[in-house]
Amino acid sequence: MEIIKKIQTRIGAKLSIKGEAEKVFAKTPSSTTFALKPDDFFGTIPKLLKKEGEEIQAGEPIFFSKKVPQIKFVSPVSGVIETIQRGARRKIEKIVIKANASSKAISHDCKNWEKLNRKDLKNLLLESGNWPFIHQRPYGTIASPEDTPKAIFVSTHQTSPLSPDFDFILNKESKAFQEGINVLNKLVDKEVFLGTDATHPGMFNQITAVQHYTIAGPHPAGNVSLHIQELAPLNMGERIWTVNPEDVVNLGRFVQTGQFSPQRTIALSGNSIENPKYVVSKLGAKLQPILNEFKILYPQNRVINGDVLTGTTSSDEGHLSYYNNQITVIPEGNDYRMFGWLPFKDNNILSLSNTSFSRLFKKKGFEVNTNLNGEERALVVTGEMEKVFPLEIYPMQLIKACMIEDIEKMEALGIYEVVPEDFGLIDYANTSKIEAQEIIREGIELMINEVG
Repeated sequence: MEIIKKIQTRIGAKLSIKGEAEKVFAKTPSSTTFALKPDDFFGTIPKLLKKEGEEIQAGEPIFFSKKVPQIKFVSPVSGVIETIQRGARRKIEKIVIKANASSKAISHDCKNWEKLNRKDLKNLLLESGNWPFIHQRPYGTIASPEDTPKAIFVSTHQTSPLSPDFDFILNKESKAFQEGINVLNKLVDKEVFLGTDATHPGMFNQITAVQHYTIAGPHPAGNVSLHIQELAPLNMGERIWTVNPEDVVNLGRFVQTGQFSPQRTIALSGNSIENPKYVVSKLGAKLQPILNEFKILYPQNRVINGDVLTGTTSSDEGHLSYYNNQITVIPEGNDYRMFGWLPFKDNNILSLSNTSFSRLFKKKGFEVNTNLNGEERALVVTGEMEKVFPLEIYPMQLIKACMIEDIEKMEALGIYEVVPEDFGLIDYANTSKIEAQEIIREGIELMINEVG
């Protein structure tokens, strides 16, 4: 394996939290309902193709993008459209499919797919519902099929708290992963960039027809934005595509079988779960059957779709988000900690501050909860953000530009180079307790609407 670059940073932080998933697959009952949530597809306005009560096959389109009608979103299972939940202004919030025992699935002709030209391959991925696996920068939206990207990135090493181990998840899927890489290579003019853990590349060092690079350092070293900055900086008018590791496998399975592959392996983690493990499921699976198989240690908990920094609040009645490989369960922080402002009061409180006594106790894992330990306050210059933000961007200045909706400053300060998840650690570390990710997301939405 030839390594083209070793990406290493010391800027950031490793949050030592209890509840990492043991590298064991747990058996859980199959979910009876699955859901597609349009909010999982940032920047997409859905246009329905199905109504409540209609039967549907696995891989059959349920809705398409109003802006780009070629992009279709398909059902992960065969069954019946049980409900279409709507919110304010009749916004579609969730489409719930009740699965049946049928194995009916839409099949596509993938024989000799290697001989397809780029345009025909794109049409095959669009028609089969596989295109939403591909994201683009800038903005972090689903890639436009009209573009040819400058590069495609696949990062197999995540550094977020309690993140899943993709080498463990995919170590028996090397053939499908290689096939998925071959598919992506036909969509770009140069080979895919494949990022791996510098200390343990695992099965990914066997993958060919890629540009290998390694990743080392604390979070957010695993974020693709940093890798793009180091290997293929984004210039005005250029596009870079990114794909999650398990979705590379799903693409590979599709061209091998001709059927849409909805597999999603989940690291069930968090200090509220006794003996957390990995679970194999499908896109949009209901969480209740999975969580019911694990012992929950606390009476009041928060179920998070994703990790503790960038995930969204859910519940056991909720459904797995489309791109998530992780569910985190931690206690609700709804109790008052007497004299909690004292630095030596409790050395079990995880903190990045040098005034906290937790820095003196090198624990293997801290018990955490959702308590903010304070409220939002004035945004002042402290240098805290820069200590945990390795990109060559001024994070506080960009946040302020987004808050005042100054498009020219946002462009100059790097709005095209970031996505909200890059600011997850800033949300945690800054004493102002502002929602930096939400501010950046609103800034990106403004750019999409005003600039395109």
